[in-house]
Amino acid sequence: MPDCDYCGESFDAEAAYLSHLGAEHADELGPIEQRRVANIADDEDSGLGVVPLALAGAVLLAVAVGGYLFLAGGDGGSDSLPQSVTQVEQEPQYDAAGDTHEHGQLSMTIMGSTVDFTQDKYQIRATGNRHFHFEGDGRWHKHTPGVTLEYAMSTLDIGVQNGEVWYDGTRYTDGENAEVSITVNGEPADPTSYVIEDGDDVVITVTEN
Repeated sequence: MPDCDYCGESFDAEAAYLSHLGAEHADELGPIEQRRVANIADDEDSGLGVVPLALAGAVLLAVAVGGYLFLAGGDGGSDSLPQSVTQVEQEPQYDAAGDTHEHGQLSMTIMGSTVDFTQDKYQIRATGNRHFHFEGDGRWHKHTPGVTLEYAMSTLDIGVQNGEVWYDGTRYTDGENAEVSITVNGEPADPTSYVIEDGDDVVITVTEN
């Protein structure tokens, strides 16, 4: 009569013992015990071994828990900048900047206050970004092809996506807590896909809902 080395439970038959191992101790089994459990399971009509079923159950449980944590922690009402706005993730993939030298205008007004892009924190000497920056004159400067409006603003620690703006620790969402307008040359633009071009006049406005 075999006894379980893991919990001490006794069994009348080897098959029952192996089934117990697969159901209760699948994650503790060594290679030999796993093969024994799989072999006994193969003799049954189910067509699936106990260990694979147990492991599959563990995987499903992990996915469910992970999904819950993602949903619980993904937004959670936080007003901080989303991870997707980071420069590293969206940085244009080119060997070197300098292939392009374009300029344009950028104005941004948040709840009646106009952002002053001539401030030191928005200048290249502060951001260090060679693809998009300001150089003291209030115009934006672009030195690399393929820079999207979303990426350009992320270099300034400002997030822009369709109908959303993250600025100074606050998230503004169109139709919820604000009215958000993002235009280029007077036309609505999708910041995630619009590539800024020479002479573009970008206007970002956030007003009360």
